[in-house]
Amino acid sequence: MKVLIVSDTHRQNGNLCQAIIDESPIDLLIHLGDLEGSENYIQSIASCPVEMVSGNNDFFSRLPREKEIHIGKYTAMLTHGHYYQVSLGTEYLEEEARIRGVDIVMFGHIHRPVLEEEEGLTILNPGSISYPRQEGRQPTYIIMEIDETGMARYQIRYMKK
Repeated sequence: MKVLIVSDTHRQNGNLCQAIIDESPIDLLIHLGDLEGSENYIQSIASCPVEMVSGNNDFFSRLPREKEIHIGKYTAMLTHGHYYQVSLGTEYLEEEARIRGVDIVMFGHIHRPVLEEEEGLTILNPGSISYPRQEGRQPTYIIMEIDETGMARYQIRYMKK
């Protein structure tokens, strides 16, 4: 199973379209918020199921603020992260994920990729595919692949500027 994880497109969907082409076939697309009204468009360009949550710039969105989904044998919490003060660190988000008993917590908001595995919890942020803020400012996303044994592997992918 191959999962494309993105965030913070802010209605600039060119790089998302390219990532979908580059990574196809994908089995699931996850968007972690700040779509700014592109929900229907993103659904239309994906040739797979799509899971989305709203971000702090999705003012009139009907998307949920967060959700829990199952990906293979894993339970994942999806959130944009702004309600957990992720700009200051992931402590509150990690605490909430542990209380809920999820295996993976995925968030956006900070526009920088994060991939950490701590004591049975994977914390990840795909960065921003449209407006990156990390050093080098290269657009990023994450690919999650579940192999034939059911184990998940993650890779931060960098797009050309």
